[in-house]
Amino acid sequence: MKKKGKPWHFFVTALLILVFAYTAFFGISSTYGDITTTYVKGAADIRFGIDIRGGVEVTFAPEGGYDATDEQMDAAEAVINKRLVSLNITDSEVYVDNNKDRIILRFPWKEDETSFNPEQAIQEIGATAKLEFRKGTSADGELVLEGADIKSATPAYGPVTNSSQNEYYIHLELEDSGKDKFAEATTELAADKGTISIWMDGELLSAPTVNSAITDGVASITGSFTQEEVITLANQINSGALPFALEAESYSTISPTLGSQSLSAMVLAGIIAFVLVALFMIINYRLPGAVASLALLGQCAATIAAISGYFAVFNSFTLTLPGIAGIILAIGMGVDANVITAERIREELRSGKSLDSAISSGFSRGLAPIVDGNVTVIIVSLVLMAAFGPTDGFLATLFAPVFSWFGAATEGTIYSFGYTLLAGVVLNFVFGVGATRIMLRGLSRIQALRKPVLYGGAGNANK
Repeated sequence: MKKKGKPWHFFVTALLILVFAYTAFFGISSTYGDITTTYVKGAADIRFGIDIRGGVEVTFAPEGGYDATDEQMDAAEAVINKRLVSLNITDSEVYVDNNKDRIILRFPWKEDETSFNPEQAIQEIGATAKLEFRKGTSADGELVLEGADIKSATPAYGPVTNSSQNEYYIHLELEDSGKDKFAEATTELAADKGTISIWMDGELLSAPTVNSAITDGVASITGSFTQEEVITLANQINSGALPFALEAESYSTISPTLGSQSLSAMVLAGIIAFVLVALFMIINYRLPGAVASLALLGQCAATIAAISGYFAVFNSFTLTLPGIAGIILAIGMGVDANVITAERIREELRSGKSLDSAISSGFSRGLAPIVDGNVTVIIVSLVLMAAFGPTDGFLATLFAPVFSWFGAATEGTIYSFGYTLLAGVVLNFVFGVGATRIMLRGLSRIQALRKPVLYGGAGNANK
């Protein structure tokens, strides 16, 4: 049998895990004077949910006392919800009071905030949306229209021009300032069925094809939409055409429901639990247990990185108490995967097989149950994220045929649970299966560590 693995495989993999774990937990930053530049975000940069760290409650109102219509307030709500999702803020609540033209928003503190700054909240959540219509599908395409050129976007149902079938579509009307610009662009693009993409805050909303020149300032946006999709897109377009900005009328802080010391207690409990699990693995499974503990450290670090965003350019995911439960459950799955593999190796050694054959058979026999268990949890995680995540997100769209029967059920805390569970289980394949195999095979190539007893076998087993 060809012996797989080299000693340096273990040392390189172990070193990479340790370095990655350090950066994921503590981050990398530099300070020059009063300015701190973050290159890699650590656990301290995670945005925690209201239940863990508390947050703020802000009442937004149209700037300058503008008397907004119900449709405009719904459009403003759509902007806020979209920005919350884009910032990975899943633990939030938005209420609209149409009678008083007020939007009440509850959301968690930013990861680096120690006191509430209303100007910062307005900049992050309540600034006026930037709507753009551009030629082609690139954000750098030639600008055709801006938010001020849009008069209204209305969801509609019925036959569209040149079609006898009813469908959901958006009825778009332009201001006088946009009619000529739109007519010129559509006349040019209609010749070769080009597209005009719709962008809000730099994010692509839709990219309809131009079928004919539109010279009267009235257009129909079609695209096999569902009723919910046309309502959402119409609100987004209207939000970019809002004649007002939002200002923070009042604000207050929200205390964490678990108490200010809860996070520190959870971190300490997590460290103690990890140490106890590592000791259990090492005592019971010896070298495979030590390797499993190192792989488990890598899985924990990678899960933290997936939540914090790791690199400074990415927003932190909002971590709630159910999200922490998802991390714990995923770690349990990681321990289970390593226990299955270690037990298989021990069984093979005690049946009289050589060390190399036992390691190879142990990983082969243990892979099937590990895959079965993890794939099942991945499916559950995806369903939870689809059911309780953003209603216009990818997963919600994918599972729309199922959840359309039940209506929207967005609940950020459950979404956080699904996200952390999914991230942890996927990373279990990387570390609990892949990294463990590489490191253990590398160790088995070191002559001083080729005693079967170190892998759970009997002292006189074949080498």
